Amino acid sequence: MFSPTTLHTVPATATTNHILVFPYPAQGHMLALLDLTHQLALHGFKITILVTPKNLPLLNSLLTTHPNSVNPLVLPFPTHPNLPFGVENVKDIGNAGNAPIILSLKKLEEQVIQWFQSNPSPPQAILSDFFLGYTNNWAHQLGIPRFAFFSTRAFLSLIIDHVLENIDTLWNLHEINFPNIPRSPTFVHHQLPSMFKAYKNGDTNWISCKNSMLENFKSYGIVFNTYYALEAEYLDYIKMKVGHDRVYSVGPLNAIGLSRVNPDSGIGYDVLNWVDKWSDGSVLFVCFGSQKMLTKPQMEALALGLERSGVRFIWVVKAETSHMVPDGFEKRVADRALIVHGWAPQTEILSHKAIGGFVSHCGWNSTLESIMAGVMILAWPMEADQFVNARLLVEDMGSAVGLCEGEDTVPDSEMLSRVIEKSMGRNIVQRERAKVIREMAFEAIKSGGSSMKDLDALVKKI
Repeated sequence: MFSPTTLHTVPATATTNHILVFPYPAQGHMLALLDLTHQLALHGFKITILVTPKNLPLLNSLLTTHPNSVNPLVLPFPTHPNLPFGVENVKDIGNAGNAPIILSLKKLEEQVIQWFQSNPSPPQAILSDFFLGYTNNWAHQLGIPRFAFFSTRAFLSLIIDHVLENIDTLWNLHEINFPNIPRSPTFVHHQLPSMFKAYKNGDTNWISCKNSMLENFKSYGIVFNTYYALEAEYLDYIKMKVGHDRVYSVGPLNAIGLSRVNPDSGIGYDVLNWVDKWSDGSVLFVCFGSQKMLTKPQMEALALGLERSGVRFIWVVKAETSHMVPDGFEKRVADRALIVHGWAPQTEILSHKAIGGFVSHCGWNSTLESIMAGVMILAWPMEADQFVNARLLVEDMGSAVGLCEGEDTVPDSEMLSRVIEKSMGRNIVQRERAKVIREMAFEAIKSGGSSMKDLDALVKKI
């Protein structure tokens, strides 16, 4: 545990509000931490962001917005035998690359400490992603506090911590109960975070990853991209578990962060002209995030379910899977549907008054975007944190409908069509709950709201 008596002594001439920010190179992680970095820059901090060369372009908006206060520290990406040459971001390899990327970045320790010790105005704190828990040990060496940043929800952090603390006894269980966590949830093996499912007992690399993750709750402070009204019971439980109140919920960060610009500016925005034609709440939006690819059988089942449902819809199909759209499908639904091949402006689409539902994998960024738009989700969780997020929306909050689950599941088209048709009806309670949760989110991020109070408290503590 960090102790104030171990603080690094900063020269009298040095800047006293310098932070080292270390994001994890995956879109769902990185965007949220960059949004928080933007807020910290607005509060007057000098910030150094540690990145590797291929991830530097992701900082362009932040560096342009804060040219005098935010600077990159670019270090070469260390090699790993399980990573193809040139891979520096999870998007280039998928979730299977998480463990080697985590372990590769750990090798930057010596360079970071040398940089710190040679810096005339070194940082007074480290703010790093929860996949980089070993940076807590870096902070101990440097005599500064480390703040662990969770780009995800508080509930997920409790699931991860419990599973990893008890990995040896839980490993072979089909169903795992969490009796000490509020609501005593139960998950079957395939619903747990991908890192647990991929864990290899006795493997030194996985043991290193496990120990790194367990450092997060030992950090001086813990920051979550969530808001108190959404996860009050879990946030309070974490404070009790770690034994202090340096636990901050500062989200939804996408609502107070940097505006997102598509690299192919202009492409995809014609969808907004199309959706303008339809009445309020009458269009279903279908999109599965930036990473997950549907298989051909899944594409065919979803297409048939959408067609049979009779609802209006927008379906964003990744360019790599465009050839899997069934022959003749687009022509048959042309009078009530739009198929977008490639990228589409998700935030703007969800915010349009004509959107009444969102078929989603329940990644946390997409979940928060739907919350801010007040749009009901039809949940199809597949991997990572998505089952945990779907549980929050469907069971805890009652603002989403379960549609399907599993990355390999091929749903029944007739079942899909029935659920979609019913969910897009006017009198479904989940729609109204989604609007209530939206208002709770806006309350959190307004002046004097819970997230703004926690952001101010975090700023003061740093």
